[in-house]
Amino acid sequence: MLFWVLSLVAVAGGVAVFVVDSMARATFALLASLLAVGGTLLLVGLRYLGVLVVLMMVMEMLIMAVFMIMYMMNPGGLTPMTMVHNQRGAIAIAASVFVLLSAGVFVTPWPRRQGPPPADPTHALGLAIMGQQTLVMMVIGVAILATMISTVVLATHRGRYDR
Repeated sequence: MLFWVLSLVAVAGGVAVFVVDSMARATFALLASLLAVGGTLLLVGLRYLGVLVVLMMVMEMLIMAVFMIMYMMNPGGLTPMTMVHNQRGAIAIAASVFVLLSAGVFVTPWPRRQGPPPADPTHALGLAIMGQQTLVMMVIGVAILATMISTVVLATHRGRYDR
């Protein structure tokens, strides 16, 4: 039951992103949709991916809110605006892509499961995506994070109160 509720919230939030008339509302609708996706991943046992999606989306929405406050003429983002340009073309393209993807679901010869499910689905997914390079990519990820942090530290060598 919880799976269907989260699925409904994810789809409704995704639709709301294009229906609401302000950037702030679209941001919160996107956040709700992606939190529901993260909850769905947690529900099916993919703890790492679920937590990753939730944390990533929360941080992304925080950054988006900061940029909205800094750069928008209306910092609250509540001034009505249209979020879609060329609405007829967008509807035609979206409907065509939906029909093609839906047809692909029914005509694809999906493989059958062989053997029992893995004990650790996150590890199995990592191996399926990255193969034997999973450890290398984890090390590279930490190196990239260290590079970003050191770049910020070097760029602000005198601190917040430099003047």
